[in-house]
Amino acid sequence: MGRCAHVNGRCNRCEGELPFRFTMAFQPIVDLRERRVHAYEALVRGPGGEPASQVLGQVTEDLLYRFDQACRVKAIEQASALGMQEALSINFLPNAVYEPEACIQATLEVSRRVGWPLDRLIFEVVESERIQDRQHLHDIITAYRRMGFRVALDDFGTGYANLDLLTELTPDKLKLDRQLVMGCDRDPRRQALLRALVGMARPLGITLIAEGVETPDEARWLFRAGIPLQQGYVFARPALDALAHHLDERLSAVLDAPVMAGVAACR
Repeated sequence: MGRCAHVNGRCNRCEGELPFRFTMAFQPIVDLRERRVHAYEALVRGPGGEPASQVLGQVTEDLLYRFDQACRVKAIEQASALGMQEALSINFLPNAVYEPEACIQATLEVSRRVGWPLDRLIFEVVESERIQDRQHLHDIITAYRRMGFRVALDDFGTGYANLDLLTELTPDKLKLDRQLVMGCDRDPRRQALLRALVGMARPLGITLIAEGVETPDEARWLFRAGIPLQQGYVFARPALDALAHHLDERLSAVLDAPVMAGVAACR
């Protein structure tokens, strides 16, 4: 890591206007056991709803730190303006954080300004490349948890987010990638892997969240297997600068089906 550029309350890496505009879409993470929204994840979109890839394609290396800070601020501002009462999950890149205590200042400032409780912030570690400095990531997670935030590892089970990370890191949540979830209701291999993860997470004090749940059958199987926290199109697509509607109907469609009558016996 290089040196932090935060001097006398200012940071020439993180502060300043971006040369492009973006907004946030919000997708719910539901709790099937409680039949409610557990949290919302803030997802980057173009100002007209363009996909995240179009926005991220404009983020050059010299804009990375500024973009990371801007995403945090915008997500909290928009969530507050929408009247969100649930926790807010925000993605971040570990390599966009030089010093946790310094790089969190914009987050703390906007939270104070809009009255957002710090214990309702979850930071999702998103890493598309191999983590070069695990000690740095460990320090970020430790610092964030000390400040009252919760931390999740995103895309767990594919790419570089794998089991060996848990030998050194202590996240609060693991978000299981769609590749593990896809067709889990009919794939014995995926079922074996998911059951093993449930058994591993409990003694480690880690909460599992299934991502990319697209069918009622997947949602039901995951619930029976002990993964009630889920996110995916079967419940709601990301809504541009808006919260999900009609979730009660979607949850009922999953939970009140006859197949759910035997939930306890399938644990």
